[in-house]
Amino acid sequence: MISDCHNGLSELDRMLKPLEAYGGPTQMTDATVHPLYETYNRAALRFERGEGIWLITDKGERYLDFAAGIAVNALGHNHPHLVSALKDQADKLWHVSNIYEVPGQEKLGKRLTENTFADRVFFTNSGAEAIECAIKTARRYHFVNGQPDRYRIVTFEGAFHGRTLATIAATGQEKYLEGFGPKVDGFDQVPFGDEKALKAAITNETAGILLEPVQGEGGLRPFTDEMLRAIRKLCDDNGILLILDEVQSGVGRTGRMFAHEWAGITPDIMAIAKGIGGGFPLGACLATAEASKGMTAGTHGTTYGGNPLAMAVGNAVLDVMLDDEFLPHVQKIALILKQGFASLIDRFPNIVSEVRGRGLLIGLKCVVPNTMLLQAVRDEHMLAVTAGDNVLRLLPPLVTTEEEAREALKRLETAVERLSVANPVKTA
Repeated sequence: MISDCHNGLSELDRMLKPLEAYGGPTQMTDATVHPLYETYNRAALRFERGEGIWLITDKGERYLDFAAGIAVNALGHNHPHLVSALKDQADKLWHVSNIYEVPGQEKLGKRLTENTFADRVFFTNSGAEAIECAIKTARRYHFVNGQPDRYRIVTFEGAFHGRTLATIAATGQEKYLEGFGPKVDGFDQVPFGDEKALKAAITNETAGILLEPVQGEGGLRPFTDEMLRAIRKLCDDNGILLILDEVQSGVGRTGRMFAHEWAGITPDIMAIAKGIGGGFPLGACLATAEASKGMTAGTHGTTYGGNPLAMAVGNAVLDVMLDDEFLPHVQKIALILKQGFASLIDRFPNIVSEVRGRGLLIGLKCVVPNTMLLQAVRDEHMLAVTAGDNVLRLLPPLVTTEEEAREALKRLETAVERLSVANPVKTA
């Protein structure tokens, strides 16, 4: 099992202050060596329960959660329908493996294919695993078509596709590759949004193009609808597959079930995770029948993927999200927040300069260091996440109410105003 939940590590590389800044331990003695890998720079906050979009610490402090477990808790915390589904399944069966039929997989797979472009679904435990499956699916497709040399995938600068050896190679950023030996071959990276460079990168060895419709780690940069349509045509013209990473942008996050729907296109393969499990580890690779035709018995597998517990929760998530009123609500809350953020930019241009993203996958481009704004927001008992290009990422649960959205704007404004006083606009 791959424990990295796709984008879950990267933000923490730089978003948090050292523990000593919060009064935590600065060094362990030999007698008290910490049992965990030191791969996270954690904030000294311990949450013991959640209620809707609120998290409550072990000291009883309430935080407005606009991080949502890095876009995972799409339905907030302790959602009664999800809790009930998980408890009911826990009383019946946890795990049997994919040696046997799992009815929950058939149910969730049918619902996903009925509501997407896809004909086939492979369930995983995480987004990184879903991307691995997508890469293998694309390569295998050309292999069974008699073109085994077509294995290379074109990706974009600023992307983040996971923490496995293949997905860090697809991501292409040196900070993730350093120290892990030779880079896995087969990935060609081009500048974000550069159509000319993209066309030049396609060769007779190209199997597909992999992209996030909205780059999360890369600074909440969305591909334009026009660019996505142009890439779809480029794939069709060259007989290659379009692979979308909707791990962060999918499952209602942008106001459509999947972000690519805004452009009116469909991919050949798509990886999802995060929101589909609502907090339970769950991912999936979706594909058309044609794109997945090479994935026959024995070509891929997972021990835990698609287990009964995950399937119960995934189906419960869709029970909520497929309601006709759900996505219009997401769009309404997104509009309220976008208007509030635009007002902040107008009034405090020395702190924030731009709103990015789509729907409730939102970024505020910062003038001050994004870690400074993150801490100021935290001081107002509100949680957020940093991203690349000096952006503060706001990822509220999709069930956020109008009242809660306005409360978030109020807290954010207080944080920004306080920073503005400390960092006045310099005049000539």
